[in-house]
Amino acid sequence: QVRLVESGGGLVQAGGSLRVSCAASGLPFSSYNMGWFRQAPGKEREFVARISWGGGRINYVDSVKGRFTISRDNAKNTVYLQMNSLKPEDTAVYYCAAGGTSSSVGYDSTRVYDYWGQGTQVTVSS
Repeated sequence: QVRLVESGGGLVQAGGSLRVSCAASGLPFSSYNMGWFRQAPGKEREFVARISWGGGRINYVDSVKGRFTISRDNAKNTVYLQMNSLKPEDTAVYYCAAGGTSSSVGYDSTRVYDYWGQGTQVTVSS
């Protein structure tokens, strides 16, 4: 049984930092591309970042470039999203996902991911 469990969300003031984590089990983690998505109330789930299985390909949505950093520790079966200089518009439920693609296209679509976590709330106050 595949499980992705996010943690580390919370309430932070604008300009602050948070690191969210996603612990995976039940799958060969080092063979899976991992992604972070987020969903704000009333909005569709949107791509935030992805990291390929070996860490060689990393991509971000333009709105978080220079502020967020995705990383993975294959020995711990965990993927991280370090979020700095947070803004109120970053407020959302953050989801990790496994599957995706190592390709340079299509990695930002929810449809290419096989497994999803339950999400962790990140709230940025102004």
